[in-house]
Order: sequence, then structure tokens, then C-alpha cells
Amino acid sequence: MPIKIPDNLPARATLDAEGVMVMRETDAVRQDIRPLRIGLLNLMPNKIRTETQIARLLGPTPLQVELTLVKITNHVARNTPSDHIISFYRDWQDIKHEKFDGFIITGAPVETMPFEQVTYWDELRRIFDWTQSHVHGCFNICWGAQAAVHHFHGMPKYLLAEKAFGVYRHRNLAPASPYLRGFSDDFAIPVSRWTEMRREDIPAGSGLSVLMESDEAGLCLLDDPRHNSLYMFNHIEYDSSSLSEEYFRDLAANKPIALPREYFPNNDPTRPPENRWRSHAHLLFGNWINQLYQTAPFDLAQIGK
Repeated sequence: MPIKIPDNLPARATLDAEGVMVMRETDAVRQDIRPLRIGLLNLMPNKIRTETQIARLLGPTPLQVELTLVKITNHVARNTPSDHIISFYRDWQDIKHEKFDGFIITGAPVETMPFEQVTYWDELRRIFDWTQSHVHGCFNICWGAQAAVHHFHGMPKYLLAEKAFGVYRHRNLAPASPYLRGFSDDFAIPVSRWTEMRREDIPAGSGLSVLMESDEAGLCLLDDPRHNSLYMFNHIEYDSSSLSEEYFRDLAANKPIALPREYFPNNDPTRPPENRWRSHAHLLFGNWINQLYQTAPFDLAQIGK
């Protein structure tokens, strides 16, 4: 089955061009099945790009997936046209009575700030708590993952001496995990962050388990069964060009930025980068969707009970 998104969402044209099956809303209602309801709390500045990245990874599944775009209540996005937000996004305050099979919380460009100084921190904490009663499984990405781990387990984050930036080798530490089914022993994942969380701060008895880790970039993916959550500290969802655009953007702004490591062929930024993580990104999201399907109750009302 394809992914069901609004008929005129900009991501649709990109996904159609890539061969991702996308279902029209009018066709979806004719199928006598219950789609998996996935919410996306999009905290990234370029919301249209992030919508496309996530929809691309949710689409190649044999299940029908219904994607709901969610935003922080009353928070004004400065980098996305207001008519796009009005047309396609719903305030969390307006959907908090609804239930979802899965919920994705993205990163945000606030990672160097203390959590408590983020303007929407109080609402985000309420959202984390809400996922425990209204969401069957949560997938948190980059700063969203750090924020969730801090909220649920009190783990601190640390400012890095220099930005972890590039494509890093990672190890599969839990081949028996349903989320890593089919994964190689090692694989490449894009990393772009100024902060980190550390293995030694994982509380004893927390139930957290490390699924992916890099010798150089540290923790990557944690599983938290008690809170039905995955925490992905890096950007496995990134496009091929995402790191390149960050690099040239910062160069143009005269910001200190190193060449992203192991990204451009022969470290030559004039050559187009090669995507070495796409297959594992699809595999991880496919495994997550399958786990939701296998374990979520058919009756949405039973989620959280």
C-alpha cells in the first residue's frame, strides 16, 4: 500500500518522481482497511524538505500509512510559508484528544541551548507525556531524541569541541532487535550536531538499550521499551545533498565549518556526494512500521490502555 498524504502537499510531486507510491485521499477512503496513523511533529526549519524525507521513508511499505502533520501550538515557523503551515499543519492542542499508532518528533535548530530555555519546552514536555497514553510507538530524531531522553531519564547533553559533521561508520550492537532486522554489521549514517549524549549517563535500571553506536560519533540509536520509544541521535533520514547544503550555507555565512568527513568523493566538494545510507534508512523505518503493525491494537481507542 502507498502512503496517504494531502493531495496538494508539495512532497507529493517529489515522491511521485522518485517512484514512491502515493495514494490520493479520495482513493484511500474506498479501501476497507484501517490505515496506520502516523503523526509527524516537525520542528525542523525547512518543514517542506523534512516532510518529504519522512514521507519517503514511510511510503515503501505494504501497509497503508496516513500521515498527520503537527506543529507546536502558537509557535510561528520563520522558514516555511505561512500558507503552507495553515493548509497542512494542525496544532498539537487540536489533536491531543486523538490517538496514533506512531508519532515522529524531529530535530530542531536549538541544540546548543539548555532544554529549559527553548521557548516551547513546556509544551514539548506535555507532548512527551501525552505519547505515553495516546501513541503506540514514538520515533525521536536528533535534538528531538536528546530532548526525550532528557525528559524521561534526566540524561544531560554535552557541547562538543567541534561539530560532529559528516558520514560516520556505525556498528550494529543488537542484531536480534526487531528494529535492526536485516541490518549489516556496520553501516554509514549522516551526523550533524554540536552536542552529544553519553553511554555512561544511561541510568541503571532504565531499560534503555544501545542498538547503534559509532566509535567516533558515539551513541546513535537507543531503544526504550518502557516508553515505547526509539531515540535516533543522527540524521539517517537526510537527503544525499543535505550535508552539502549545510556546508555551503555556513561557508557563505562565514561561519566556522569543516568539510563533512567521508562525504564528498575524495574530499572534493566540487563532486556530488554519494548516498551510502539510503538503504539502511528505509530498512529502519520499514522495521519500525512493521513493529507498529504487529503490536498495535486494531481499535485505536485501545492505544494507551
